[in-house]
Formats: sequence, C-alpha cells, structure tokens
Amino acid sequence: MGKKAVFELSDATYNYEGTAGYALDSVNLVINQGDSVSLLGANGSGKSTLLKLLDGLYFSVKGEVKAFGKIISESSMRDNKFSRDFHSKVGFVFQDPDVQLFLPTVWDEVAFAPLQMGIEKKRVREIVSEALNSLGLYNLKDRPPYHLSEGEKKKVSIASILTLDPEVWLMDEPSASLDPRTKGWLIDFVMSLAENGKTIIIATHDLEIPYVATELCYVLGQDHKISARGTAIEILNNEEILLKANLIHKHRHVHNGVAHAHPHKHWLF
Repeated sequence: MGKKAVFELSDATYNYEGTAGYALDSVNLVINQGDSVSLLGANGSGKSTLLKLLDGLYFSVKGEVKAFGKIISESSMRDNKFSRDFHSKVGFVFQDPDVQLFLPTVWDEVAFAPLQMGIEKKRVREIVSEALNSLGLYNLKDRPPYHLSEGEKKKVSIASILTLDPEVWLMDEPSASLDPRTKGWLIDFVMSLAENGKTIIIATHDLEIPYVATELCYVLGQDHKISARGTAIEILNNEEILLKANLIHKHRHVHNGVAHAHPHKHWLF
C-alpha cells in the first residue's frame, strides 16, 4: 500500500486583507506521511503563508486544504476535538523564536504545550526533562528565554514542540540568524526526524537545507504559484528554475579584460 496523504491542497489561495493580489495563488500539492519537503522561494513568494495554511493559522479563501483527510477551515478549527487532535499531530516552529516564546522560564515554555493537551503533570515533568536534556538545554531551564542567544532560543522553540512528539514538523526559515555550528546542529536534528519517520516541511531560501536534509522540493515563484516540483537533486541541479525563482543569482567577473557572468550558488560547499 502507498503512503497516506497528510496534506492535500487543491487550488488553495490566500490574500491578506486590504492588499491587492494573492499571497498564494491556486496552489496544488500533496504531502505524504514520512515525506521530507523543502518549500523553496525568495522572500515574499508565499512560503510562510503556505506553512500557516498547513498549520490552520490561516484559511484558504478559495480552493481547499485537507489535513489527514479532513478539511481545515475556521469552523473545523473551532471544534475542540478536531483542533486538539490536529495540534497533537502537527508542530510549528516559527522563524522568529521571540514570536513563539512568551513565558517566564525555559522550563515553562517547554512544559506549556503538554500541559495544554491535558497530559498528567508527573508525565509532563518527565518529557520536559527528556526534551531539555536531549537538546542540551537542561542547565538553562530556569533562565528567561529573552536572556538566551538566538541559537538557544531556537532550540527552546524546538524543545517546546518535541515534548508533544508530533507526526508532522512545520519549520519556517529554521536556519535564519543561526551561527554555523547551530545551523549544523539544526540540519542534523532535521535528518534525525526524517530517520524516525516524521513528516517534515521546511520553508526556506537556504539551499543547503534541501541539499543535505530533505528529499523533495516545491518551488514558489514570485507570482505566488508553484513553479516547480521534484526531488531535491532535480531542483537544485536546475539552474533555470533557481534563477527564475530568485534563489541564485549571476555574478559578473572580469578576467583579462573580458567580462562574463555565471550563476552563483552559495549552497555548494
């Protein structure tokens, strides 16, 4: 038997109130259980908006978004049973940890989601300790999140999702503002999720992430539509697709008095 669909989008369209045009225009895609996917696109192409549709934070104004075979809508998300079941399966790591972190201590942050899900307090203490230890954060458990470095904040955001052990991880520009060591840790973490069968969807314009950590790519063009889809290798080896989506650019050089230009790929190392 084939893998089950986790998300199915049919002509999903979204626009921000008071703005002209669409932030997403007629997006069609299927993401199956266990897929590791990069949503690639330049800033403003709609990657973050698409993640928020998948997380039930935004709702399609036209077309349809399904998760686990059920339509995501304002009415379905108002159903407590549906919403609780959905959020126990889907975790969202925001681009800016300061948007996600709001409680007095690291421990409080990491304990918040399982407590909201009604998990017994003794078990919450156990899974919070496990999450903090696994990410090397236990010695920071009493620190206010706003006193942490950007890398530490990102790890706390991830730990707050890890306590629920969701089936699906949505990550918005997870490598933003990270130093090379923390970025390396992040990529290793994403790869470990994939090895454990999790469904991973990462919105990014950092081409090192699909190169190393995901198998599939959808490319969002500057017209807010899906412009290409394929394996990571197929997409990353297609200069025409990457140039058109503004994911790579041409550098101009002069050698021996002759100017020439070639695509510049920061992600090749």
